[in-house]
Amino acid sequence: MEVKAWKYEDLPEYTEPVEGAVRAAGGIRMRRKDREVTDFAEVTDILRRCDTLCIGISGEEHPYVVPVSFGLTSAEDGMPVVWFHCARQGHKSDLLSRHPVVCIEGHIFHKTEKTAHGITTRYESVIGSGVAGRAEGEEILTGLKSITDHYGFADYPLERCKGLAATAVYKIELRELTGKRNPAE
Repeated sequence: MEVKAWKYEDLPEYTEPVEGAVRAAGGIRMRRKDREVTDFAEVTDILRRCDTLCIGISGEEHPYVVPVSFGLTSAEDGMPVVWFHCARQGHKSDLLSRHPVVCIEGHIFHKTEKTAHGITTRYESVIGSGVAGRAEGEEILTGLKSITDHYGFADYPLERCKGLAATAVYKIELRELTGKRNPAE
């Protein structure tokens, strides 16, 4: 099978949104209203129960999506703040310094099953967007502590981390967060 290489300039120009998608303040509203999670506490609960988040960052030639371990705190306005760590130097850090507006995606897979109409996947998911910034000073420990707390190691002494000197901690101050689910029947 032959795979054709393509370039962005070869793609047709984007003109109209996909039929059925409605632009709303802050983004596109969900077509499947029956799956939308509208209660903010439920949306943040889904986020807390995710094991991993994927962060989408604008790249120079293409988007860059990377899974990360993460932790959570709350901003003064109640919106979640996502914390993650990575190497001080590298592709992720380079892109974040140039393109700090990011999106996040997290999901909880329950199962795939047959239904009366076909096959479906039972899941819960969140998508959000915000601005990422490198933590400085006391924020570094706040971020690392939120990560160890999230994974059940609240008592882990952070000073034991041998790679701490080479670690950067980032926080994403979320501006938007939506949830969706297809619960088991």
